Amino acid sequence: MSNIGKQSIIVPDNVQISISENNIGVKGKLGDLSISINSLIKAKEENGLIMVTRSSETRESKELHGLYRALIQNMVIGVSEGFKKELHLVGVGYTVEKKGEFLLINAGYSHPIYFQIPSSINIDLPNNTTIVISGINKQNVGDMAAKIRQIRKPEPYKGKGIKYANEHIRRKAGKTVGAPGA
Repeated sequence: MSNIGKQSIIVPDNVQISISENNIGVKGKLGDLSISINSLIKAKEENGLIMVTRSSETRESKELHGLYRALIQNMVIGVSEGFKKELHLVGVGYTVEKKGEFLLINAGYSHPIYFQIPSSINIDLPNNTTIVISGINKQNVGDMAAKIRQIRKPEPYKGKGIKYANEHIRRKAGKTVGAPGA
């Protein structure tokens, strides 16, 4: 069996699960999510646990087994606790501010970059160089963080750019000035 797929999912008390033929709905204090699952995979809830099983031992069903178990786990965590990513802008003049439903990002270009905030995502700006992205859908939060980081990836010489809070930038040595024999 799949090592991830065979693990049961613990459902917190404040989360309701609705399982129909090919749909699973999860409702919690932060919102509700649903997913339609493949017919090769079955899910059942009993005693506050969700078990995900597969109908056959084919390669496709083995692949989907762990995938859907992880997706359901992420839905349960999302509606009960939520997901959060933090980005830092590093560089002189690199700033971010919120203008209605847009982020105004100054990242060293000749023009500011306007970035539209989706309705399913919450963005907080504790200061003008930090972006905190939060939401109930792990994929949407990660995609939003990756798109913002893509505006100006951190470079290895001075470390300037938009980076994740826990990201370590491997620095390179620059050119030496006034080398002998020049």
